[in-house]
Amino acid sequence: VNYPPSCHAVGKLPDPVCTPGATNPDVTQDNIQQTICVRGWTKTVRPPEKVTERIKTAAMRSYGVPADQRGVVELDHLIPLELAGAASDVANLWPEVSDIPGEGFKNTKDTVENDLNHAVCSGRVQLVDAQKAIAANWETAEQVVGLQ
Repeated sequence: VNYPPSCHAVGKLPDPVCTPGATNPDVTQDNIQQTICVRGWTKTVRPPEKVTERIKTAAMRSYGVPADQRGVVELDHLIPLELAGAASDVANLWPEVSDIPGEGFKNTKDTVENDLNHAVCSGRVQLVDAQKAIAANWETAEQVVGLQ
């Protein structure tokens, strides 16, 4: 697994050099109703844990996250699977620390991901616009695409 040797989170955001985001080329605006808009579709593309655990270890090392924090770190897709993010490309994966205490791997980013998916699937937002907005800054993505 090849992460750059030194990555630095910027607040709640991943290092844009180490984790710029990557998309699934099999999903397009034309086929979202048969892919990302189908309930349960992400389970069909999610990589197995034996793959993600290796990536998580490398990502934590690169981002300087201590091994004892493994239990509060989720290997997260910058562009989420529900917005056709690449499933196992290291350019799209980073060690996100839970920001909701006591909730395991729940993060405020999860709500943004769901809101953007609903907006794309209902036709209010184009897929590529949602992907670009969340990759640039998930904290402002909803404003950028006009949902707030």
